[in-house]
Amino acid sequence: MLRSVLRRSSTASASSLLRRGYSSESHPERKVAVLGAAGGIGQPLALLMKLNPLVSNLALYDIAGTPGVATDVSHVNTRSEVAGYMGEEQLGQALEGSDVVIIPAGVPRKPGMTRDDLFNINAGIVKSLCTAIAKYCPNALVNMISNPVNSTVPIAAEVFKKAGTYDEKKLFGVTTLDVVRAKTFFAGKAKVSVADVNIPVVGGHAGITILPLFSQATPKANFSDEDIQALTKRTQDGGTEVVEAKAGKGSATLSMAYAGAIFADACLKGLNGVPDVIECSFVQSSITELSFFASKVKLGKNGVEEVLGLGPLSDYEKQGLEALMPELKSSIEKGIEFANKS
Repeated sequence: MLRSVLRRSSTASASSLLRRGYSSESHPERKVAVLGAAGGIGQPLALLMKLNPLVSNLALYDIAGTPGVATDVSHVNTRSEVAGYMGEEQLGQALEGSDVVIIPAGVPRKPGMTRDDLFNINAGIVKSLCTAIAKYCPNALVNMISNPVNSTVPIAAEVFKKAGTYDEKKLFGVTTLDVVRAKTFFAGKAKVSVADVNIPVVGGHAGITILPLFSQATPKANFSDEDIQALTKRTQDGGTEVVEAKAGKGSATLSMAYAGAIFADACLKGLNGVPDVIECSFVQSSITELSFFASKVKLGKNGVEEVLGLGPLSDYEKQGLEALMPELKSSIEKGIEFANKS
């Protein structure tokens, strides 16, 4: 639903889009909380979730600025009721009863900033938010956007384990932006409609840990080895491309909000019993020797229904997989160590 609405938006007026995109068909009551809703990703993500007809209650939380964002978004004439919450004392209210919690909170990457720099700030934020999730909505599906995802997802898992609420089926690292980029870059190079393109992206969500499986792309394209390498590198460096293009004035906030909305929509469809909902995500996994890994995941009423295998890889992809493992292992261990040291 969300995908088709977003695809049509360039050709339809706003009023006709809303008339056609959102019927009065009944959907279950679903509460979605966005933590970090006043930020660069949070604001457009809040708007996109307001547009989603599967959401009946939208809770927007941040340490400051949320009442304004919530009031603004609440004027959009779609199904969900919107409430804004601000400051730690209101975090519990924002979370209570949530079916899906999306976490874009934290600082974005700036030019020259490493993912280690991000880790030092965002790890603590994620830890405190997940402590509250364990207390107020332990059964919610948690969609982790805050970077570095390769470390923040393991942090969340450890926090939930300590609280006795961990369910591996309900914790997701949102890697959808890697898939969105791979599809876009592939379609542009192959000169095919991007709406018809499907490409799994596996591994992690940073640099070389991002491994797009162009050998499994549909439709097929006869690319040279050089083309595949260039497309892979561009997908891996997509975030840096945006940071540099914005010249110190932001990171990939809009495309990340779009990707976050696509993944949250998939989670809601799974919860509602829609069959065969499959997206790539960074989850607890046994398909490699690492405890967390991104691959295709089938979503259902309890979150993860099945973690799907990697499928056949090209020689280039096998090399990429081998190369990414040490870095991804280190990032996972760094998150676990942080969560357990205090």
